[in-house]
Amino acid sequence: PPTQQPSSRCRRQGRQFTRFDYSGVGQSPGSFADGSLGRWAEDAEWVLESVTQGPQIIVGASMGGWIMLLLALRHPARVAGLVGAAAAPDFVLRWWEGCTVEQRAALESTGFFMRPSRYSEEPYLVTMHLLKEGHRHLLMGDIPIGVACPVRLLHGLRDPDVPWQLAVALAEHIAHDDVEV
Repeated sequence: PPTQQPSSRCRRQGRQFTRFDYSGVGQSPGSFADGSLGRWAEDAEWVLESVTQGPQIIVGASMGGWIMLLLALRHPARVAGLVGAAAAPDFVLRWWEGCTVEQRAALESTGFFMRPSRYSEEPYLVTMHLLKEGHRHLLMGDIPIGVACPVRLLHGLRDPDVPWQLAVALAEHIAHDDVEV
Protein backbone atom coordinates (compact mmCIF):
# COMPACT_ATOMS: atom_id res chain seq x y z
CA PRO A 1 0.00 0.00 0.00
CA PRO A 2 1.14 3.60 -0.62
CA THR A 3 1.08 4.44 3.11
CA GLN A 4 3.61 1.71 3.87
CA GLN A 5 7.12 2.81 4.78
CA PRO A 6 9.51 2.43 1.82
CA SER A 7 12.08 0.75 4.06
CA SER A 8 9.58 -2.01 5.03
CA ARG A 9 8.59 -2.60 1.43
CA CYS A 10 12.22 -2.79 0.32
CA ARG A 11 13.17 -5.15 3.15
CA ARG A 12 10.33 -7.54 2.20
CA GLN A 13 11.53 -7.48 -1.42
CA GLY A 14 15.16 -8.11 -0.41
CA ARG A 15 16.28 -4.65 -1.50
CA GLN A 16 18.64 -2.38 0.36
CA PHE A 17 17.12 0.95 1.43
CA THR A 18 19.05 3.72 3.13
CA ARG A 19 17.79 7.17 4.01
CA PHE A 20 19.23 9.85 6.22
CA ASP A 21 19.02 13.50 7.19
CA TYR A 22 21.94 15.81 6.49
CA SER A 23 23.76 17.15 9.56
CA GLY A 24 21.70 19.85 11.25
CA VAL A 25 18.59 18.86 9.28
CA GLY A 26 15.64 16.78 10.47
CA GLN A 27 16.64 14.30 13.17
CA SER A 28 20.40 14.54 12.61
CA PRO A 29 22.58 16.25 15.20
CA GLY A 30 24.25 19.57 14.53
CA SER A 31 23.11 23.03 13.68
CA PHE A 32 21.58 23.98 10.35
CA ALA A 33 23.49 27.27 10.65
CA ASP A 34 26.75 25.32 10.30
CA GLY A 35 25.53 23.50 7.19
CA SER A 36 26.55 24.01 3.60
CA LEU A 37 26.20 22.20 0.31
CA GLY A 38 29.75 20.87 0.59
CA ARG A 39 29.20 19.57 4.11
CA TRP A 40 25.91 17.91 3.19
CA ALA A 41 27.48 16.37 0.07
CA GLU A 42 30.20 14.97 2.36
CA ASP A 43 27.44 13.50 4.58
CA ALA A 44 25.95 11.79 1.51
CA GLU A 45 29.37 10.53 0.40
CA TRP A 46 30.01 9.08 3.87
CA VAL A 47 26.68 7.23 3.72
CA LEU A 48 27.39 5.96 0.19
CA GLU A 49 30.89 4.75 1.11
CA SER A 50 30.27 3.52 4.67
CA VAL A 51 26.70 2.24 4.79
CA THR A 52 25.87 0.94 1.32
CA GLN A 53 27.37 -1.74 -0.89
CA GLY A 54 27.49 -1.96 -4.66
CA PRO A 55 25.86 0.33 -7.18
CA GLN A 56 23.01 2.45 -5.82
CA ILE A 57 20.00 4.28 -7.20
CA ILE A 58 20.13 7.68 -5.53
CA VAL A 59 16.90 9.57 -4.91
CA GLY A 60 17.08 13.25 -4.06
CA ALA A 61 14.38 15.84 -3.52
CA SER A 62 14.92 19.57 -3.84
CA MET A 63 18.42 20.26 -2.45
CA GLY A 64 18.94 16.48 -2.34
CA GLY A 65 18.56 16.49 -6.12
CA TRP A 66 21.62 18.74 -6.33
CA ILE A 67 23.53 16.52 -3.93
CA MET A 68 22.62 13.33 -5.86
CA LEU A 69 24.17 14.90 -8.98
CA LEU A 70 27.35 15.71 -7.06
CA LEU A 71 27.49 12.09 -5.82
CA ALA A 72 27.05 10.76 -9.35
CA LEU A 73 29.90 12.94 -10.59
CA ARG A 74 32.24 12.01 -7.72
CA HIS A 75 31.38 8.28 -7.58
CA PRO A 76 30.29 7.15 -11.05
CA ALA A 77 31.03 3.46 -10.37
CA ARG A 78 28.74 3.46 -7.30
CA VAL A 79 25.76 5.26 -8.82
CA ALA A 80 23.56 3.13 -11.09
CA GLY A 81 20.79 5.70 -11.51
CA LEU A 82 19.35 8.97 -10.27
CA VAL A 83 15.78 9.93 -9.43
CA GLY A 84 15.21 13.61 -8.74
CA ALA A 85 11.98 14.90 -7.23
CA ALA A 86 11.81 18.66 -7.81
CA ALA A 87 15.61 18.61 -8.03
CA ALA A 88 16.98 22.07 -7.26
CA PRO A 89 20.60 22.31 -8.42
CA ASP A 90 22.14 25.75 -7.98
CA PHE A 91 19.25 26.96 -5.80
CA VAL A 92 21.65 29.32 -4.00
CA LEU A 93 21.76 31.44 -7.17
CA ARG A 94 17.97 31.73 -7.23
CA TRP A 95 17.89 32.49 -3.50
CA TRP A 96 20.53 35.22 -3.88
CA GLU A 97 18.77 36.73 -6.89
CA GLY A 98 15.49 36.69 -4.97
CA CYS A 99 16.89 38.45 -1.90
CA THR A 100 15.29 41.76 -1.02
CA VAL A 101 17.39 44.80 -0.22
CA GLU A 102 16.63 44.18 3.48
CA GLN A 103 17.69 40.53 3.30
CA ARG A 104 20.98 41.43 1.59
CA ALA A 105 21.62 44.08 4.22
CA ALA A 106 20.99 41.47 6.95
CA LEU A 107 23.39 39.06 5.23
CA GLU A 108 26.07 41.76 5.15
CA SER A 109 25.56 42.91 8.73
CA THR A 110 24.72 39.67 10.60
CA GLY A 111 25.66 36.92 8.14
CA PHE A 112 22.10 35.55 7.92
CA PHE A 113 18.42 36.24 7.40
CA MET A 114 15.24 34.28 8.01
CA ARG A 115 13.36 33.20 4.87
CA PRO A 116 9.66 32.33 5.27
CA SER A 117 8.76 28.68 4.68
CA ARG A 118 5.56 27.31 3.15
CA TYR A 119 6.15 24.01 4.95
CA SER A 120 6.73 25.05 8.53
CA GLU A 121 5.93 27.85 10.95
CA GLU A 122 9.68 28.06 11.42
CA PRO A 123 11.40 30.09 8.69
CA TYR A 124 14.54 28.91 6.88
CA LEU A 125 17.82 30.22 8.21
CA VAL A 126 19.77 31.46 5.20
CA THR A 127 23.42 32.19 5.95
CA MET A 128 25.99 34.00 3.88
CA HIS A 129 28.16 30.91 4.29
CA LEU A 130 25.45 28.69 2.74
CA LEU A 131 25.07 31.02 -0.23
CA LYS A 132 28.79 31.59 -0.85
CA GLU A 133 29.90 28.00 -0.27
CA GLY A 134 27.11 26.75 -2.54
CA HIS A 135 28.69 28.65 -5.42
CA ARG A 136 31.63 26.20 -5.28
CA HIS A 137 29.27 23.40 -6.36
CA LEU A 138 27.27 25.02 -9.17
CA LEU A 139 26.36 22.63 -11.98
CA MET A 140 24.14 24.49 -14.42
CA GLY A 141 26.87 26.57 -16.08
CA ASP A 142 28.49 26.21 -19.50
CA ILE A 143 29.75 22.63 -19.04
CA PRO A 144 27.22 19.77 -19.40
CA ILE A 145 26.73 17.62 -16.30
CA GLY A 146 28.58 14.42 -17.13
CA VAL A 147 26.79 11.82 -15.07
CA ALA A 148 27.33 8.21 -16.19
CA CYS A 149 23.91 6.75 -15.38
CA PRO A 150 20.22 7.00 -16.29
CA VAL A 151 18.36 9.95 -14.76
CA ARG A 152 14.63 10.37 -14.06
CA LEU A 153 13.32 13.77 -13.03
CA LEU A 154 9.88 14.05 -11.40
CA HIS A 155 8.32 17.47 -10.99
CA GLY A 156 4.89 18.89 -10.26
CA LEU A 157 3.64 21.60 -12.56
CA ARG A 158 2.32 23.64 -9.63
CA ASP A 159 5.44 23.55 -7.47
CA PRO A 160 5.60 27.02 -5.89
CA ASP A 161 9.25 26.76 -4.79
CA VAL A 162 11.11 24.95 -7.58
CA PRO A 163 9.74 25.85 -11.01
CA TRP A 164 9.01 22.84 -13.25
CA GLN A 165 11.04 24.49 -16.01
CA LEU A 166 14.14 23.72 -13.96
CA ALA A 167 13.55 19.98 -14.50
CA VAL A 168 13.48 20.53 -18.26
CA ALA A 169 16.60 22.73 -18.17
CA LEU A 170 18.38 20.16 -15.99
CA ALA A 171 17.47 17.32 -18.37
CA GLU A 172 18.88 19.33 -21.26
CA HIS A 173 22.06 20.05 -19.27
CA ILE A 174 22.81 16.41 -18.40
CA ALA A 175 25.21 14.83 -20.89
CA HIS A 176 23.89 11.24 -20.53
CA ASP A 177 21.59 9.85 -23.26
CA ASP A 178 19.09 8.25 -20.86
CA VAL A 179 17.38 11.21 -19.19
CA GLU A 180 13.60 11.58 -18.80
CA VAL A 181 11.37 14.21 -17.23
